[in-house]
Amino acid sequence: MEWQRYVGLVSCDENGTEQLPQATTRPGQIDNSKLVSAETISGNEEPELQRTLIDGKDYTLVPQQVWRKLFQWYKGGPEIPRKVIFDSPTHKAYIVDVYPLCLKLIDGREYSEQNIRISRKAKIHELYLVVCSLMSVEQSEIVIWDYYQRSKSKKLTNLNETLEEAQINMDQEILLEMKLDESSSGFSSRSTNNELALIPLGPSTSSLSIAGGPTISNGFSSGIGSSFSQDNSFSPLLKDSADGYNSFSNGTKDDTHGLSGLHNLGNTCFMNSAIQSLVHTPPLVEYFLEDYTREINTENPLGLQGELAVAFGELLRKLWSSGRTSVAPRAFKAKLSRFAPQFSGYNQHDSQELLAFLLDGLHEDLNRVKKKPYIEAKDADGRPDDEFAEECWNNHKARNDSIIVDKFQGQYKSTLVCPVCNKISVTFDPFMYLSLPLPSTVTRMITVTVFSGTGDAFPMPFTVTVQKNGNCRDLTKALADVCCLKSSDALLLAEVYERRIYRYLTNPIEGLHNIKDEDILVAYRLPIGHEKHMRLEILHRRADRCAAEPQFNINRKLIGCPFVTCIPNDSTGKSDIYAAVSAVLAPFVRAKAHGPDVSAVKLNGNGPSLDGIVLTDNGATCEEGLSTSTGDDHAVDEHVPFQLSMTDEKGSVRNAIDADSNRGLGIVIRVLMDWSDREHEMYNIDYMDELPEVFKHGFLSKKTRQEAVNLFSCLDAFLKEEPLGPDDMWYCPGCKEHRQASKKLDLWRLPEILVVHLKRFSYSRYMKNKLDTFVNFPIHDLNMSKYVKQMSRGDRQPMYELYAVINHYGGLGGGHYSAYAKLVEEDNWYHFDDSHVSSVNEDAIRTSAAYVLFYRRVRGSCTVSNGVPVDIEMVDSLET
Repeated sequence: MEWQRYVGLVSCDENGTEQLPQATTRPGQIDNSKLVSAETISGNEEPELQRTLIDGKDYTLVPQQVWRKLFQWYKGGPEIPRKVIFDSPTHKAYIVDVYPLCLKLIDGREYSEQNIRISRKAKIHELYLVVCSLMSVEQSEIVIWDYYQRSKSKKLTNLNETLEEAQINMDQEILLEMKLDESSSGFSSRSTNNELALIPLGPSTSSLSIAGGPTISNGFSSGIGSSFSQDNSFSPLLKDSADGYNSFSNGTKDDTHGLSGLHNLGNTCFMNSAIQSLVHTPPLVEYFLEDYTREINTENPLGLQGELAVAFGELLRKLWSSGRTSVAPRAFKAKLSRFAPQFSGYNQHDSQELLAFLLDGLHEDLNRVKKKPYIEAKDADGRPDDEFAEECWNNHKARNDSIIVDKFQGQYKSTLVCPVCNKISVTFDPFMYLSLPLPSTVTRMITVTVFSGTGDAFPMPFTVTVQKNGNCRDLTKALADVCCLKSSDALLLAEVYERRIYRYLTNPIEGLHNIKDEDILVAYRLPIGHEKHMRLEILHRRADRCAAEPQFNINRKLIGCPFVTCIPNDSTGKSDIYAAVSAVLAPFVRAKAHGPDVSAVKLNGNGPSLDGIVLTDNGATCEEGLSTSTGDDHAVDEHVPFQLSMTDEKGSVRNAIDADSNRGLGIVIRVLMDWSDREHEMYNIDYMDELPEVFKHGFLSKKTRQEAVNLFSCLDAFLKEEPLGPDDMWYCPGCKEHRQASKKLDLWRLPEILVVHLKRFSYSRYMKNKLDTFVNFPIHDLNMSKYVKQMSRGDRQPMYELYAVINHYGGLGGGHYSAYAKLVEEDNWYHFDDSHVSSVNEDAIRTSAAYVLFYRRVRGSCTVSNGVPVDIEMVDSLET
């Protein structure tokens, strides 16, 4: 940041605001010492990095040539080189290997230990070369074991296999043995099966690592047993003990099962929490505990030829088997990394993103459709929604048919409306989860000063809460509600800048993102149909009776805020304009100015009233004493209450007002009103000289009542109509052009398993943020009938019950994931925190850490008098 400011690398946000002001002091030497760990690695001269670093925040990757140039300019260090590795042959992607594997090499001859560092993409034969060089032995004389948790897992004999493919993990042990000792191995059972040894399973960080959480585990949960009696007759495809376990133990059946934890393999708590939520999903448990191999699709190019499904199924069976020891999901992580290479390595990741990729991968591996037919997408062509939605769902099922589709996928209706030709496009698409915005992330407070264009009320500022991604129509509606707008009136929004109208916000679908907090917004209350009349815009200027001012000084002397009213198109004479201005100024008449000579204008015998001006055919009438003189504008006319001149949009010119017609070009007449001592004695506009900004930090910051945030308000925000962003334009088939259409989502078909993702993480071009807002969500009786559109008469109400929660604790740079899951059969909740499993009360499930919610449809439904069940716990008890 300091260097970017120094060199003038200034970025602007979407509002054009500079984010990094230029610095004047030259940065000091490069200091990488805070990035380096004190730990030394054998056989490597490069320093070891701290394990809690975040790319783009704590460090920036630069090419070697750039580093040499920076070092030449600023000196310092130390230099931290890293290799570029070929990450994915499928995607042909190269990445920087920031965190190579750190392995603990145990010498079986003398029980000594050394740490070595090697790329996870290195071949097994490269590992042998490093070990042989370090230990001064010949490759033909040794054998290396995968010695995870000090237990001999397998010999590393496939020399062409990478360490990642061999499921070698960060900070694990490998064992060096001499081939002469192979028969006896030289190790006693006590040393090779040391259950009580505390072995680092992941980066040795604090209790909250980079989305990794606790990284020290003793391998078993606190006294919670787990066993499950299951038929072990399974196909050879599933016989895999790569995770250090036999497929199942033939132990006795206990009362509990499904309570095994998962080892943290190094910042893998994001994966563990997602796995625990899925392996406690009743339909998946039933499916994978049976013989699912008949549905494995080995021909699908979009999947992993069934390997990911097999790895997940085997892991699920281990977690539901008998025994108290937690499971190390090494084989599963290796398969997942092949399907989604972005999850390889040991960096932090998002649990919801992994969940989405995992469900998609399981679907492709278990897709019952071996050869997907080509189906041409068709339009509705005026058909009813029921018919078209069913056709779209059948077309989807013809290409996608699996246990994941059966249980997790629903269907939503998407409606797009063109803002130009009003073309309506309706599509029905499948969804696997709902990503709901938190209202606090999508709303903003906007202050607008409302003026009366009819002269019957004082200006009044109103503060409303609207959607950040909403449009001017939303703002106008919110203002109309809060200012109690009459049905015969309408609001005209405008932005005021330098005492003049900068622009009118007449486009109802214009996004509110164009409005900055420092802007000044006003709204003019005018009669409905004012668009058909001539708009009269009144600017105010401090009168100067001395020498004529230079043109460029006139803008500086504008005062107050412009007034806007309207007059009939055929009544634009001088008398009409004076009458309209006098009507608008009526609320500002000083009390001491009341009298027979307060104004030379009298309308309809009832004083100033714009209603009598714009809504009659012949316009307003004036008294005979009203002068229509067009003499010198600088001379005070004793027959008129104020001096008006024709002007332009900037108020920079002054022309005489014609007696008969002043229409000119366009739909706006702009006049400039001079304010001398006489006008100030008659009218008081001092209080509106400084209008409030759209939003002032600290303004209204103390709220007397906390805004309630619950799951239903998140659903409302998700299903609200909103305009598409400028970067997401829609090609309108009517206009044959890309348009910024408005989009509305509706839930049409709900799945049996409803996954709800709360969007706590917000990312922009310059900032990342996490919201710890508490969202109140129902645990029982979540009634979705209000939100689903496909509800035939007599259908049961869609009722859901919570059975799992993924939690995220901490911030972006040091967070930790865990999961709450419910054993449905015994109706008890448990906390799965990597390898540690503990019971938890249902009352403790609702926290501000809840990130992903898992609901299952329940058969029964309870109703009340209005047909909608009520979850008593969802009623917010907030102070007023």
